[in-house]
Amino acid sequence: MEISSILQGGYHHPLSRSWQSRRQLTKSMFMYPIFITDDPNASVEIPSLPGQRRWGVNRLEEFLGPLVQKGLSSVILFGVPLNCEKDSKGTPADDPSGPVIQAIKRLRTLYPSLYIACDVCLCEYTSHGHCGFLHQDGTINTEPSVERLAEVALNYALAGAHCVAPSDMMDGRIKAIKRKLIEAGLGNRCTLMSYSAKFASSLYGPFRDAAGSAPAFGDRKCYQLPPAAKGLARRAILRDATEGADIIMVKPALPYLDVIGDAAELVPNHPIACYQVSGEFAMIHAGAKAGVYELKTMAFEAAESMVRAGAGIILSYFTPEFLEWLSA
Repeated sequence: MEISSILQGGYHHPLSRSWQSRRQLTKSMFMYPIFITDDPNASVEIPSLPGQRRWGVNRLEEFLGPLVQKGLSSVILFGVPLNCEKDSKGTPADDPSGPVIQAIKRLRTLYPSLYIACDVCLCEYTSHGHCGFLHQDGTINTEPSVERLAEVALNYALAGAHCVAPSDMMDGRIKAIKRKLIEAGLGNRCTLMSYSAKFASSLYGPFRDAAGSAPAFGDRKCYQLPPAAKGLARRAILRDATEGADIIMVKPALPYLDVIGDAAELVPNHPIACYQVSGEFAMIHAGAKAGVYELKTMAFEAAESMVRAGAGIILSYFTPEFLEWLSA
């Protein structure tokens, strides 16, 4: 056997196996998506997302306090308005008394060192369930959509969010949001994390149950990327980096590891995030329940594949478990 054929000597021991990874999973890589509803005392189970709940602002301390003690360093907030009147312009999105802005303020007070990101979109707040304004024929009206999204992002930043993360996939919204932040004196005090390569995936179902954000008609294929559109994803990544994004995100994660790798190659000086979406999380739980694999082992395999591909930030509903597992 040739000398060059022998590889196993480099990973025969648990420690030397770990050295074969360019990066190791750490607690700080995980950002926990949480659903904030407008019932301040809510704690409501989400059946399609195992172990996840909708929370009211008054219950955040009991929910997040133990996780912060275990090393939780960041969250991303999704508003779930159940008791407000929605309209075509998503007016409740940045209501000062709404769940997101109230949650930002509460969390800044409770946990000054916790990094707070806010998803920026209109779908949860519009009467039609789409992510922007619509023309009469039901197609997206881009320019006013972008202006409204920038307004919402700015109001989250003014409320104290450390990061705003537009997930709508409207053309030009990164430049518009960055300009708003700069004009308000927040350009160097609020991170802009772009869902740059967000695909029109079948894996969002449990999230839409949780957030009540399914479109009332049609679908989002005219603004979310086609699953096979590698070239479009690469163009969107480069565009958003040029327009001022501080972090580039790929969503979903596991079916798009190649796009995570592309992002790391195209914008090597930007942090790369990926979102292990609700359907990915639910599938791993379902497989473990069926005896296909052990839950922890599969969760690690999935997360480590994302890091291997180039991600340094993972938005995941497994965050509480990883806080435990990475302490062991």
